[in-house]
Amino acid sequence: MFFERPGGGERALLIHLEGQAPEAREDPEEFLELARSAGAEVVAFVNVPRHQPTARFLIGSGKVDEIRERVHADGIELVIFNHTLTPSQERNLEKAFECRVLDRTGLILDIFAQRARTHEGKLQVELAQLEHMSTRLIRGWTHLERQKGGIGLRGPGETQLETDRRLLRVRIRQIKQRLEKVRSQRELARRGRKRAEVPVVSLVGYTNAGKSTLFNALTEADVYAANQLFATLDPTLRRLDFDDVGPVILADTVGFIRHLPHKLVEAFRATLEESSNADLLLHVIDAHEPERDLQIEQVYSVLKEIGADELPTLEVYNKLDLLPGVAPQIQRDDSGRPVRVWLSAREGGGLDLLRQALSELLGDDLFCGTLRLPQRLGRMRAQFFALGAVQQEAHDEEGATLLTVRLPRVELNRLASREGWQPDEFLAQHTLQ
Repeated sequence: MFFERPGGGERALLIHLEGQAPEAREDPEEFLELARSAGAEVVAFVNVPRHQPTARFLIGSGKVDEIRERVHADGIELVIFNHTLTPSQERNLEKAFECRVLDRTGLILDIFAQRARTHEGKLQVELAQLEHMSTRLIRGWTHLERQKGGIGLRGPGETQLETDRRLLRVRIRQIKQRLEKVRSQRELARRGRKRAEVPVVSLVGYTNAGKSTLFNALTEADVYAANQLFATLDPTLRRLDFDDVGPVILADTVGFIRHLPHKLVEAFRATLEESSNADLLLHVIDAHEPERDLQIEQVYSVLKEIGADELPTLEVYNKLDLLPGVAPQIQRDDSGRPVRVWLSAREGGGLDLLRQALSELLGDDLFCGTLRLPQRLGRMRAQFFALGAVQQEAHDEEGATLLTVRLPRVELNRLASREGWQPDEFLAQHTLQ
């Protein structure tokens, strides 16, 4: 009798192991939210006290028998574990339960598959799924391990299983080539922004911390935002304009999660590079979350994995509307530099403080001074006004224009090089009062 993998379904039984080592422990509430985000109808939630997982089933054989009876009695179509299962464990459990078994990685992959909207996002999800499937291919195809037989079909050749593995490798290679092309296109766009010296601010944080809500509040965009895990998969970039800084690119990225599968980090590397190449990270934190310290630790773990842990970071404590008695505020370090902003993206309280903090962090190299522009540089005067950089204007006895300006030094240098002069040549001896 050959093993055929059961089909999936929506009626699910969730299994969570208690007593795990701290580094391997998972959050049962988060597990429940993941299952609901995937669209599962949670029929039962089973906590299994287990300090030492077994090699065959992960859980004990007595508990397997107990759960099998529950599966048959309640018409369960899917059993989901809040832990990583080996291919052999999944196969043994599916044989025992006679229904589909999914582990935590498979569940997250399914959510990603539902959320991906762009061509790039779908490619990244497919790559992660195929690489996950490649280690589990034997489970559903054990009846195809034999070589083709019968008259006219005997002899050396590859088995059906080998054929499927080869086709899988070909598809994985094709997707990686396409994603490499996407990566090179992103790199070109980043170089263009760097040449224009437009700073990039990337939103990062734990899933469902409110990144997309904050993104929409700052940019007046209409990015999909919902109270569910992994609402955003595909990166979205928008331009913001700050009085003291000029144009800024704001990027909304995929959320992180505890024990984010390594395959997903690899597959989404092209997307996550938006964070690793940013000038500033906005680390959005759910201020109302009881385990926010663990979530912060997990976010920094993923940032380290993608090489973004050394970037300048501003922490944004969101969902202040759920914390009575806490007012929007900016917290600073000993040097007066903003390190933390408390706000409510949904209610809008504290957004002005965030803009102020961003202006301070991104506008470190501001030029504030008075320029003396001869009459022949009248066009330059108009450009300063167009940028909104002029704070005061006057004229001296020779008819030259005295402009007190405030703008990023890179913007000043760009204007000066375009006209073929150096800013220091036209610095006025005295600033306007």
